[in-house]
Amino acid sequence: MIMSIKYFQANSIVKKVIALVVFTLSFVFAQVSTSPADSLISSTAADEAFSHGYISIEGGEIYPWGDLEDAVENTFYAGLGFRYSYWNNVDGIVNFNYSYFKPVPEDVPYDGVHQFTGRVGLDWHLAMIRPIILGGGFTCNWTRADLDDDQEKNKLYRLPGGTLVDNETEFGWFARINVPLWNFEKMRVGFNFLWEEVWTLPERSNMLTAGLYIERRLW
Repeated sequence: MIMSIKYFQANSIVKKVIALVVFTLSFVFAQVSTSPADSLISSTAADEAFSHGYISIEGGEIYPWGDLEDAVENTFYAGLGFRYSYWNNVDGIVNFNYSYFKPVPEDVPYDGVHQFTGRVGLDWHLAMIRPIILGGGFTCNWTRADLDDDQEKNKLYRLPGGTLVDNETEFGWFARINVPLWNFEKMRVGFNFLWEEVWTLPERSNMLTAGLYIERRLW
């Protein structure tokens, strides 16, 4: 058990370093971009709420942080996003993601946990760091244990992780960095780096998310 935890902690640290390296490289690519104008950024005072809309698909990896590293392994995620102009250099964002977490402790009585995540927030296009975009908002995670058909909920409830045999909902906040890499007509490709804190008890749960997205302008 101890060796298992140490392995996953070491593996997580390596992937976090890789995520930071990717972010640094994407920052460099964004800074040297030859595109003089970004048609996908709402940057004029004439932009009003919903005057522009964008849809995106995204995929990447979630890295548990702190105490959460001893509870679940790193995992992949996939999701959809919607971004719309809100006011001047501020956009509204809505995201929905799905992920499947595998528990680290061997005494957890199920194979994994389904998690559906919804986020709402704002993106700020700051001229001093353009094209990099800073964002933040609120998050809601819905989780449920992946039980076998022959497992009885009542017998599992008091075991480690047993509260997840029923639907469980947790709220929190997030901050993210959006790094556009390439813009082509109505399309954009870029990286999202997101820090999330979920208000779980008795300790808060923290996660780092790094993913690649493809976005298309709708109107």
